Amino acid sequence: MSLPVLVALVVVGIALSVLAVHFTGGSKIATLAGVDQALSRFADDFPDEKVATVRLTADARTAFLDLGPARIGIVHSVGDCFLTRIVTPHDVLALDVDEAGAIALKLADFTWQGGRFAFADKADAKAVAAALGPHKPSLAKEAA
Repeated sequence: MSLPVLVALVVVGIALSVLAVHFTGGSKIATLAGVDQALSRFADDFPDEKVATVRLTADARTAFLDLGPARIGIVHSVGDCFLTRIVTPHDVLALDVDEAGAIALKLADFTWQGGRFAFADKADAKAVAAALGPHKPSLAKEAA
């Protein structure tokens, strides 16, 4: 078999594989249907935890669950699945709250380092930041 034919077959095979994954739901991004789904998903991994309050992000991809003094549970979508974490101020490398009602969170966990989370209500962002404080310098100060 000639090299150009082999290259063409490989390219077509890869393209068909990518399309098959996409059309069977492999590129779907999971979202939380509401507070009950966030509670249920968190309880799958942490059945003994008592949740006081659930705060969903505006895009419904992340939920922050108040677990008591200086402890927050997180349910976050990764692709079509969810990851769960319990975070304390000790786990936070940097935290910044902006005027738009979003927090930028950087975690010490190498498997998931956090991200930017926008809330519909600015009070939710402030409550999550307060639960994870005192914290290390903010991302804005770190960049300077």
